Amino acid sequence: MKILAAVVLSLAVLLLSAGCSSEAGPSAAPGTGWTDEEVTFDADGLTVHGTFRHRAEAQAGPAALLISESGNTDRNGDNKVAGPIGNMRQLAELLSDRGVASLRYDKIGTGATGLGPFAKNPRDVVSAVYTSGAKAALRFLAGRPGADAARLSVYAIGEGTIHALELADDTTPGAPKVHSLGLFQPLPGRYLDIITSRVEADGKPETVAAWRSAVEQIRTKGTVPNTLPDGLNSIVNPGNLAAVIETDRIDPLALAAAVPAGTPVLLTCSDADNQARCPAVRPLADALKHTALTFVELKGVSHVLRDDPTDSIANYAKQDPLSPQVVSALNAFVHR
Repeated sequence: MKILAAVVLSLAVLLLSAGCSSEAGPSAAPGTGWTDEEVTFDADGLTVHGTFRHRAEAQAGPAALLISESGNTDRNGDNKVAGPIGNMRQLAELLSDRGVASLRYDKIGTGATGLGPFAKNPRDVVSAVYTSGAKAALRFLAGRPGADAARLSVYAIGEGTIHALELADDTTPGAPKVHSLGLFQPLPGRYLDIITSRVEADGKPETVAAWRSAVEQIRTKGTVPNTLPDGLNSIVNPGNLAAVIETDRIDPLALAAAVPAGTPVLLTCSDADNQARCPAVRPLADALKHTALTFVELKGVSHVLRDDPTDSIANYAKQDPLSPQVVSALNAFVHR
């Protein structure tokens, strides 16, 4: 159970079910000059709901797409497992305080978006579906009044950083160009390798051996043992195997290496984050050295970007402000 607690948000993408929802917030932010506009856009037949935060009747300026953590995490960062986290809403407000409009959205299976055409086959929701939603969101943002298509940034947390990197790498004709990237507490390696490191750190020898054997079976045969020790069947099982296999094929280091040279990139890690500790993230920083990289090693900051050296999931929904360290890093980066 200790292993599962450490990785529960990272594997939300593999435990998809509808039901995470949060309020989109008021239509206007009194006294700020910014409006939270409820919007919808299409992503391969799925109607995606989101919030476009902008100044009414303002000239076009910088705009950011915000991509939440994996799986059942909605536009505001609220998660079915951890509760009303709200960190993505706070990030949107932080950006608007610095003159940057933003779009945040309910990914498939969350909030007002739901499962749409995947309702009868939720097992078909794999990483590519999330990437498709992110691409549709960026195209939509690029076409909004008030968003300067030449100054589009993407900010993402956790597993969402995979989709952010894929947007930056997108060479499809007509794809919006990503001017800058904010990668907070990223997924630093292949999915099953990350789980393996957690099992090796916390598991008993027999658990480690069983898990390593299961990983080999998954990667070579495309099947998974019917039973695994210490609750590891909650991480991979016949019901989510297809999603696990596709996610594990993604190599963040290869995606990072393909980001166009000179792209401004903000990358963070934390000594307190069980999912993105700095030693694990440094190879990703090395893969981004050809970019205009700002690598910030946070101290005592949890996975949801708040000061909490315990990184306890029980504290994620306490609605504390974002860490001053995160705010400082953003201040130095946002207008690059």
